[in-house]
Amino acid sequence: MVGDLRDLTSAHDPRRKWLRVAGWVVCALFSNNMAAALPSQELPTLAPMLQRVTPAVVNVATKGRMPMEQNPLFNDPFFRFFFDIPEQPRERSTQSLGSGVIVDAERGLVLTNAHVIANADQVTVVLGDGRSYEAEIIGKDPETDIAVVKIPSEGLTDLPMAVSDELDVGDFVVAIGNPFGLSQTVTSGIVSALGRSGLGIEGYEDFIQTDAAINPGNSGGALVDLQGRLVGINTAIFSSSGGNIGIGFAIPIDMARHVMRQLVKHGEVRRGYLGIQLQDLNAELAEAFDISRRQGAVIVHVVPDTPAQKAGLQAGDVVVSVNGQPVRDASALRNAVGLMQVGDRVSLGVVRKGGWLGGTEKLTVNAKLAGEVATSARANELTNPRLDGARFEEIPRAAPAYGKVQGVLVHEVERGSRAWANGLRSGDIIMSVNQRPVSHLKEFLELVNKEESALLLHVLRGNSAAYMVAK
Repeated sequence: MVGDLRDLTSAHDPRRKWLRVAGWVVCALFSNNMAAALPSQELPTLAPMLQRVTPAVVNVATKGRMPMEQNPLFNDPFFRFFFDIPEQPRERSTQSLGSGVIVDAERGLVLTNAHVIANADQVTVVLGDGRSYEAEIIGKDPETDIAVVKIPSEGLTDLPMAVSDELDVGDFVVAIGNPFGLSQTVTSGIVSALGRSGLGIEGYEDFIQTDAAINPGNSGGALVDLQGRLVGINTAIFSSSGGNIGIGFAIPIDMARHVMRQLVKHGEVRRGYLGIQLQDLNAELAEAFDISRRQGAVIVHVVPDTPAQKAGLQAGDVVVSVNGQPVRDASALRNAVGLMQVGDRVSLGVVRKGGWLGGTEKLTVNAKLAGEVATSARANELTNPRLDGARFEEIPRAAPAYGKVQGVLVHEVERGSRAWANGLRSGDIIMSVNQRPVSHLKEFLELVNKEESALLLHVLRGNSAAYMVAK
């Protein structure tokens, strides 16, 4: 046998030729059979979906002005004269780039982030095909970071909206926007988490978390599912370096849709107000209240003469459902009520300690929401003409600055008014008047009304503070 194998491997053995031919035949038959067994398939791609979607994602560019932070001495004409210091510029020009999504082609409505158009005097929307339009600001809501602008409705493509409540962790999503000014950039990933809150980014937080790459400039862009439906508006990233590390956040389209409707109808969001202060239900509180639940919101204070008090809610009540939906924590309840409108009725499932025999009882409490407490300066007899055109209010509980700074909020400023010319903008917080701290609206009015000369205002705008002179 060994001799036969050795002979077969000889290059001059004629049997080697027939063995080679037989090998070729077997290989050919095997290849044909494999080709027949594996049907031809196209490689998976997102290209067809993106061809439909990307025309609805736009670039949003803004120009504006904001006050410069200065030493208050530089505003004193005698100080400048004595030290021969020239007049200092009080404002500086600002520019920003972001993204937006066309959601109503017939009306030319574009959704974006409120922080993208903050302080903007001019908003320009650039479409994917190069067309450029100056946009009209319909309204913005800093507490949810949603804004609506309008462009001419000529040959636009919009995105259909999904129901973001139907998303699950692990669903594939695609982020589209203009990171670093690079238009029509597409990244993909999955839904990493749902219902993210307590981040301190916005007043009302219920974020979709995704690992799809989101970078500066993506704000206001689209987060879509694999069917090309809009599930969220990209808004923020979690990063120590400012770049993407795989933790991005988007506002659920259900929340954005609700806010958009009010902005289009009223130019602002008119939130329902219940009149309660809340904290999360934890294991220790659950044990103290003798309830088995570990999710809910504990009422720690009921504001007098509010819908909550009139409905019979009490401090110590644990709210476990709102309109039949389970309440996860205080943030979830706050979001649910905050997205309802003035006059809406809300039904709360409540667990109350101290029922029969000292145990707990389950109640259903119904209330009609009132308007959020927002007392304007006009209603409180503002008499200083230097602030004409502006409305002021206490810092609302929903504002990110609530409890962190003291002052009064600039609720609204009419364009072209004297307050506008003096540099005040909606969302500013005035912390002091003529270097005297302001803690509430009444104190602010007393200070500004008695002044007959220019007002030196210490203003907080976003994360920047500056002094501003109202002449």
